[in-house]
Amino acid sequence: MEDLFQLRPELRGGALEVEIRSRSEAFRAAAEQFRFAVTPYYLSLASDKELCGIWKQILPDLRESRDELFHRPDPLAEEEHMPVPGLTHRYPDRALWYLSHNCAVYCRFCMRKRKVSRGESTPGEQDRQRALDYIRSHPEIHEVILSGGDPLSQSDEVLGYCLEQLRSIEHLASLRIHTRMPVTCPQRITSEFCSALEKWGPITVITHFNHPAELSPLALDAAERLRKTGCVLLNQSVLLAGVNDSVEVQKSLNLGLLKAGIKPYYLHQCDEVQGVSHFRVNLEEGLNLAKAIRGRIPGPAIPQYVIDLPGGGGKVPVDSSYFLNRDFHRPVFENYAGLRFYPVGDRS
Repeated sequence: MEDLFQLRPELRGGALEVEIRSRSEAFRAAAEQFRFAVTPYYLSLASDKELCGIWKQILPDLRESRDELFHRPDPLAEEEHMPVPGLTHRYPDRALWYLSHNCAVYCRFCMRKRKVSRGESTPGEQDRQRALDYIRSHPEIHEVILSGGDPLSQSDEVLGYCLEQLRSIEHLASLRIHTRMPVTCPQRITSEFCSALEKWGPITVITHFNHPAELSPLALDAAERLRKTGCVLLNQSVLLAGVNDSVEVQKSLNLGLLKAGIKPYYLHQCDEVQGVSHFRVNLEEGLNLAKAIRGRIPGPAIPQYVIDLPGGGGKVPVDSSYFLNRDFHRPVFENYAGLRFYPVGDRS
């Protein structure tokens, strides 16, 4: 905690110092369950006057250890669909490959709190080889998504090797990289990394901007460097109470993304991960918000509001025929395979 005040000395003596120090017990709990970490750059984006959307994403909260609504550490059943360590194969045509369980910043709403920030769970070289062998032996896989943690916490050498190996697999049609580095550590988007993207492209890069304050000049420069490699840039954000659950914030965020050449792709309903229900916006409010921005910003700036169904059902649009009963208190969704799933409803 003291490091925060060393990096941001202007916080001392103000209301925010009192607020941050009041969370000392939450910081101690975080050290045991899901540690606190932030880059000096991302911390510089946080307000020195109020508990803004940046602070709310990074500061530990005691409600994380007292969650009475969300109980599952792995609500999306990723481990149940993991044929080899570090690779989830849920949909027939794609696989999610975890290259790292480290991130530049540990977001308090993280869907993989069960293992992200725990160094012992990071896949090693042998795990990478097993994942590549699995992908090669399953011709029904047409897309591989590099994820984590943050895959860009790996070295350029490791990333280059993985991209090279994947490009040699004939049945793969699409490669994706999901990263928050342009948001939390844009300095990571180096010329060397961009050269690797150019060499092994075309690649789709999915960023994770949640708030317009994250669209800083450095972040926009990083996005421009990525765009110049020929990559397709998409953004998926998470709908978070008190962070981006207003029409004005969503308009500003998505217009800013579009202006930067990043297509708003998904607006995610917050996953039902143990310890994050205080970030939850109920489905009815989320659906009303998604409708409210339509017609107020250009069509390409409108993300699709989706829910990743608990139990491993995959992503489906909220405002669609996949939402079967329209009961926000006891919602029932159907996934792509026709199976039914039952997320936590509106308990307010």
